Amino acid sequence: MRDNFGSRLGVILATAGSAVGLGNVWRFPYMAGENGGAAFIGVYIVCVLLLGLPCMVSEFIIGRHAGANTMRAYGEIGGRGWRLVGMLGVLTAFLITGYYAVVSGWCLEYIWASLTGRLLGTPEYVQQYFADFSTDAWRPVAWTVLFFAATHLVITRGVQRGIERASKLLMPTLFVLLVALVVASCMLPGAGRGIAFLFQPDFSKVTKDVFLGALGQSFYSMSIAMGCLCTFASYFSRETDLGRSAMQIALIDSAVAILAGLMIFPAAFSAGVRPDSGPSLVFITLPNVFTQVFSSMPLLAWVMPLLFYALLSLAALTSLISLHEVSTAFFSEELHITRHRAALLVSVCCCVIGVFCSLSLGAVEGLSVMGMPLFDVFDFVTGQVFLPIGGFLTCVFLGWFAPHSVVRGEFMQGGTLSGRYFHAYLLLVKYVCPTAIAAIFLHQLGVI
Repeated sequence: MRDNFGSRLGVILATAGSAVGLGNVWRFPYMAGENGGAAFIGVYIVCVLLLGLPCMVSEFIIGRHAGANTMRAYGEIGGRGWRLVGMLGVLTAFLITGYYAVVSGWCLEYIWASLTGRLLGTPEYVQQYFADFSTDAWRPVAWTVLFFAATHLVITRGVQRGIERASKLLMPTLFVLLVALVVASCMLPGAGRGIAFLFQPDFSKVTKDVFLGALGQSFYSMSIAMGCLCTFASYFSRETDLGRSAMQIALIDSAVAILAGLMIFPAAFSAGVRPDSGPSLVFITLPNVFTQVFSSMPLLAWVMPLLFYALLSLAALTSLISLHEVSTAFFSEELHITRHRAALLVSVCCCVIGVFCSLSLGAVEGLSVMGMPLFDVFDFVTGQVFLPIGGFLTCVFLGWFAPHSVVRGEFMQGGTLSGRYFHAYLLLVKYVCPTAIAAIFLHQLGVI
């Protein structure tokens, strides 16, 4: 018998954990910093409502109706040809699992570095520390393997005893850490400028690039087209309200992203650091911020980065669990093997991918394609090619090819719910979402 989530709280926390990850705590703040703060947030919220929610509900419909892994779910509704779209989602999750664990491992290194006081030093020292660590042959690999071991332990215990139980522990802990860091950051001298940057919109900053960047971030942040939402929905009970669950998960996801900005920007402004530091914000800029801001308080200079990187690690772990589960469910059901064997197969294969991605960042020469390290190749192919193509095809599938009775029946939960918003949902999935996703894709490729 196929496992299911045991409670509504488990559904919300586990699926929210799938969406909440480094995209919220790492990528969202630097995207907001590069695109005008509050102006970006306003556009981002609109994108979540018009793009993120319909796409999330679509994956929920496919997953719950079929009650199977992502590839089989698409085939159950649309026939064998559409299994290729589901297979693309499984492949995307499989590849992301490999290189995502590398960045997750960096978070563990920075926890250790915070504990031992190795992040205290000049800006030049911190920058060199990251460069030396990320290009080291063994340390990043060791942390990557350790992160896979923790993920594997959760996955092998199943849906209720593993994923759901871990989510009920990890997600509240993540929120407690996040709120504690937000309070500490907002009490710093000069923090008001960071709060104003985040919440006082300057609509003159809203350009085509900001709009397309917000579209892409909403897509990335909510784990759309990775197979995660579809796979988790296959464990939903028939009583789960898909629309309400999607709204609650989107609210949690957006709240974490905004709180992450509220944690980072007041501290950055207090230290006189630019908010648009880009991807280096977390691993190079923020250690300098902690050192400067708490220079007169050695205990806080030690505790704050420790809590921050613990928060990052928890966010990474909740996402990696869901990514791993996509491939585990696929191999278990398609190869007809036990869950433990499927999880071991995924862990070993993705761990190998992670090792090569880590070594490609400088430790070993030649691990590159067309001059790009393997890490960057995997990031580009999955994030800028597979995700938008998968999301586009999912919307086309649900809007134009899936039986209308199936889509309507799942949306209205077999007629027990009002269909008041069904036509609006169908309009968005048929026209608005495919157009927006196509725009993201063409923008990422430099066509527009």
